[in-house]
Amino acid sequence: MSQLEELGFELRHVGINCENEEEACDVAGRFYQIFGFTKKVGNSSVFAGTAIEAMKTPYLGKNGHIAIGTTDVAKAVEYLQGQGVAFDMETAKYKEEKMIAVYMKEEIGGFAVHLVKK
Repeated sequence: MSQLEELGFELRHVGINCENEEEACDVAGRFYQIFGFTKKVGNSSVFAGTAIEAMKTPYLGKNGHIAIGTTDVAKAVEYLQGQGVAFDMETAKYKEEKMIAVYMKEEIGGFAVHLVKK
């Protein structure tokens, strides 16, 4: 198995930047109306199903963010840095001293990209 396969990269969700909670609820609500994706209101966002997150206030990325899941965030960072990808380590989140999330410095198509632990 290659290192890339071991890291198990996969799309987890897409975050859409909204101006406020009302707009976030409207965005998630529209995905519910069209596709039946269950709307779930959280502290900072409203999810439509598990793959669409409407942010209550704009966050990183011109348009929002894309979350990429991996089996090991720290190993994925090390691997991707070897491929020339830079990370904003100030955005890193930890649980019991293990990195569980971090954003890349680069935006792709107006979206910030972050790795998350699967």
